[in-house]
Amino acid sequence: MVKAAGILTIIAGIVGIGVGAFVSVMGGTIGALAGLGGMLAALGAAPIGLGIVALIGGIFALRRRAWGFALTGAILACFCFLPLGILSIIFVAIGKREFA
Repeated sequence: MVKAAGILTIIAGIVGIGVGAFVSVMGGTIGALAGLGGMLAALGAAPIGLGIVALIGGIFALRRRAWGFALTGAILACFCFLPLGILSIIFVAIGKREFA
């Protein structure tokens, strides 16, 4: 269960990083045309940050270390990609006994 949770969390983290990068690039392009500059590009920073923490939490889940951080990564994965995040929360919670 924990291995599946780690994989799902990592996938959701990668999706979050990709969405954040896309928003940053498109926001910067549209912002340059509209005269808003980097303000729209900064909107992509939040999904990138959430995705990075979810990715690290997924790695901790695969290694079965730091249950709290693995759970935090799974929770933040919900903000990146909701269906995978919910499944990863459930799997990390069920597999709590497997963590060292």
